[in-house]
Amino acid sequence: MLSYDVLIVGAGGAGLMAALEASKAKDVKVGVITKVYPTRSHTGAAQGGINAALANVDPSDSPEVHTFDTVKGSDYLGDQDAIEFMCYEAPKRIYELEHLGVPFSRLPDGRIAQRPFGGAGFPRTCYAADKTGHVILHTLYEQCLKNDVEFLNEWFVTELIIDNNEAKGVIAIDIRSGEVHAIKAKAIIFATGGYARVYWVRNTNAIGSTGDGMAICYRAGIPLKDMEFVQFHPTGLRSTGILVTEGARGEGGYLINNKGERFMARYAPQKMELAPRDLVARSIETEILEGRGWGEGMMAYVHLDLRHLGAEKIKSRLPQIRQLCIDFEGVDPIEEPIPVRPTAHYSMGGIDVRDYKTSMTGVNGVFAVGECACVSVHGANRLGGNSLLDLVVFGKPAGAAAVEYARSKSADNFNLKAEEERARREIEQLLKKESKENINNIRIELAQTMWDKVGIFREEKPMLEAIEKIKELKERYKLLAPGDSGRIFNTALINYIELGYLLDLAEAIATTAVLRKESRGAHARRDYPNRDDENFLKHSLAYYTPDGPKVEYCEVRITKYQPQERTY
Repeated sequence: MLSYDVLIVGAGGAGLMAALEASKAKDVKVGVITKVYPTRSHTGAAQGGINAALANVDPSDSPEVHTFDTVKGSDYLGDQDAIEFMCYEAPKRIYELEHLGVPFSRLPDGRIAQRPFGGAGFPRTCYAADKTGHVILHTLYEQCLKNDVEFLNEWFVTELIIDNNEAKGVIAIDIRSGEVHAIKAKAIIFATGGYARVYWVRNTNAIGSTGDGMAICYRAGIPLKDMEFVQFHPTGLRSTGILVTEGARGEGGYLINNKGERFMARYAPQKMELAPRDLVARSIETEILEGRGWGEGMMAYVHLDLRHLGAEKIKSRLPQIRQLCIDFEGVDPIEEPIPVRPTAHYSMGGIDVRDYKTSMTGVNGVFAVGECACVSVHGANRLGGNSLLDLVVFGKPAGAAAVEYARSKSADNFNLKAEEERARREIEQLLKKESKENINNIRIELAQTMWDKVGIFREEKPMLEAIEKIKELKERYKLLAPGDSGRIFNTALINYIELGYLLDLAEAIATTAVLRKESRGAHARRDYPNRDDENFLKHSLAYYTPDGPKVEYCEVRITKYQPQERTY
């Protein structure tokens, strides 16, 4: 049986940062298990940059201003002690990444370049052209290989094994052979990314972003926090929803309606296109719904105009965006505007982390970092550039904390072999089962339901309808089977399991959303248009039950910034 002291599930930026830190302990066996090859992780799709108050462009910037901007951006739902920790750690982590080999773009004097991003008081976003996540991911992977981190590539974790509120290991499928294995681990770090594929019809996420770690922990009894808060990025390509980085607006791009107006003047007269994402996404959607966009239905859009930036700037600062527009939209942004519309992008909610300094959950030995976790530093709305920062700031101490925890635990006699045999039998029965449903129908109906009824604008009646629809889909899911009895690279089996995860997560999103009777950050209700601090300045906690989520609440940690009206 495979055995590790520290096992990291997921090999994106957060998982690799944790693995790199844990690998410094030569007396501890560290492993990373990932369902895709590490450099295919979704961190590679992060384009625009990573925030840190280096003050290279404006000397007035500081970690304190970064902290306030993040608290305000979160619509005061972020835990302020965790936010302060992140923002003060940020410069150290940027210089660490630089020393590890990340090729940041530079100012003429050689210092790291920084660009403006939405909701920020100063140009604070460090970047590597428009490929920042890509270069961070590759650099961290190279460093992990250099430090002899052991990787189990193309393995799919399906269960977390807990005994007496203590981590014991995981169940996983070796996708290449189809073999089911139990893997023993004293400490387990989940770094599995987000769940935006629940909004399949329009999203920026890789096809594997199915919320695996969240659903696994949820089913194991760990609550999910703030699941109602889903970020819709303002600018996805019209046809596909593929991300057009906020860096395009940070470099000076304009949002234009069919009347030729820079319409953000109506919604955020000071920040304009660089208001926070929730505000810009709602503004674009409002322009479209009120007839000031182009096109109809899901293909309606507004324009993101970069032409005035000039060919040289677009080619040097936004080369990937230009190529994506040419390849997927048939538009060259040097010559014509880009058709864009909001697209599902990021999960503010996630696995409830009890201690931001270690990233441990309420189960001993189980940690969570990155987009799958809710620390909470993003609250009701994440600022652009804070996601990559979240990965490296919390990934590093999580790796160190997992090592210390593993060192404190001696070997025990828990019978993980019995769990392995049970899981193997269940998979064998599943592969023999005859399917009486169509997986694509269920997945498409789920995605359309979530987009139409639990999307950018929300109301009670449609959300209640969504919950009923999800329950119906879960019943139909019981009639479903992979439909492929093979073992080697059985992607039908993986897709089947992923859909089960998405159904559970969709139910948690819709249930917590209908219970939050206010508008805050990315959660915008037409029937409750105002923020309600008296009743809802609190985090939701969704606990798994067979009949649907049981929802409780816990307090937001406020240290110095009292809630005030959020204007831009």
